[in-house]
Amino acid sequence: MRKTILLLFALLIGAAGAQNAPDFDDYFTGGALRLELFQTGDSDEEIISMGQICREPLWPGSRARLIDRFNNGRYEIKVYDIATNLLIYSSGFDCMYGEYRTTTPALEGIKRTFRRAVRIPLPKRPVNFVLEKRDRNNLPAPFFILRIDPADYHINTEAVKTGEIHEAHISGDPAVCADLLFIAEGYTASDKQKFNTDVDRMRDFLFTIAPYSEMKEKLNLRGLFIASPESGMDEPRQGSYKGTLFNASFNAFDLDRYMLVDDGHLLRSIASQAPYDALIILVNSTRYGGGGIYNDYAITTVDHAMSKRVFVHEFGHSFAGLGDEYYTSEVAYNDFYPKGIEPLEPNITALLDPDHIKWAELLTPGVSLPTEYGRRALDSLMSCRRENGVAMEKALQSARSKGASEKELERIKKPYLEKVKKIDAAFTAQRKKNEHLADAVGAFEGAGYSAEGLYRPMIDCLMISNNRDRFCRVCEAAIARMIDHYAR
Repeated sequence: MRKTILLLFALLIGAAGAQNAPDFDDYFTGGALRLELFQTGDSDEEIISMGQICREPLWPGSRARLIDRFNNGRYEIKVYDIATNLLIYSSGFDCMYGEYRTTTPALEGIKRTFRRAVRIPLPKRPVNFVLEKRDRNNLPAPFFILRIDPADYHINTEAVKTGEIHEAHISGDPAVCADLLFIAEGYTASDKQKFNTDVDRMRDFLFTIAPYSEMKEKLNLRGLFIASPESGMDEPRQGSYKGTLFNASFNAFDLDRYMLVDDGHLLRSIASQAPYDALIILVNSTRYGGGGIYNDYAITTVDHAMSKRVFVHEFGHSFAGLGDEYYTSEVAYNDFYPKGIEPLEPNITALLDPDHIKWAELLTPGVSLPTEYGRRALDSLMSCRRENGVAMEKALQSARSKGASEKELERIKKPYLEKVKKIDAAFTAQRKKNEHLADAVGAFEGAGYSAEGLYRPMIDCLMISNNRDRFCRVCEAAIARMIDHYAR
């Protein structure tokens, strides 16, 4: 079977090798098709099963840029016109299964099934839908091919009309704007106005961050409200489960702060009521946490002090395919970025070829590659700070269990807090040694969950810390490219 797929794909590639950009009106109607897929497997094996195919009334994506130009995502959709064998649409993406396959249960052979829906423009004639995935070396290969006839009576044409739309910021026609759709999760019927207000809060903060602040005229933002029976989301470690629209849950892949939704079929079905290029799920909760998967969705709680920054960070993942630049926090993955392989994300590099670094056009003149900034000293100080915090909490818990008074607890905290001041002073002094690099674009070691061997463009960025109010220049450029992709 695999040989058959590869042979068919070779024929398609041969025909599509030197083609001009497809004209939307030659091949597509203006509607869309949603394919509901089931991905089943572990770290070694993946099987794709088809669910239903559904017709949607509008293709809101770009009609001028139909072929993916970002080379990002561990999967890619390719659509070939059968009559001519021409590639007429492509798009890269990531998914929950792509993350699951790097976790310990997957490595132990435990298979899980994930529901993922993908969308393509509605073709005028029969097409071959090809799904590619990348191997460990990030080389793509086809592993699922489906012939789709748009006249097939099995295609579900039922329209979904269950929500109310809040237009938070409208700049123009969906075909020439990047359309962001916020969807309510864990808001009860009485929370409709709160949801609209939360959408507006997220919009207002987004528009303080470059490049969104400079490209507002290319963006449409809408909210889609559908009431949930209960407020909040699932919190498995606390034994708390709520009846909500998407059953959003913390502890995704057993990481406490990581929140995702399992039912990609339902999510995309609900979202089909409004034009969208990017989805953001707003969860009615005060907890800290969220998640973001490239070309799938971003999700965040709304009422934590850091929620707005979490939203912008996670949206960086889902919209522009940005990678995490932090490297000291706990993650659920194993070998997420294989050693010696250049990451796909535009803001992380293995620096395998410094003369051709992916952000070469943004490098600060004269900067060294890699760029030394005292990482080991800074990491040591941060490690001391974390250990001090853990020790203080243990001491306080022990004292509380023995009925200690507030005065006694304050006495116990005092030496730990004094140590924090000393550590912070040393940290600040170390950072001052490299003040000349604060605004430099180089290759700073420490990124992608690894302290060594992976590099980020600048010392600070929203993709490394939610305490920042700006992206680094490389991330800004990547986001701007994505906005332009949809807005032309």
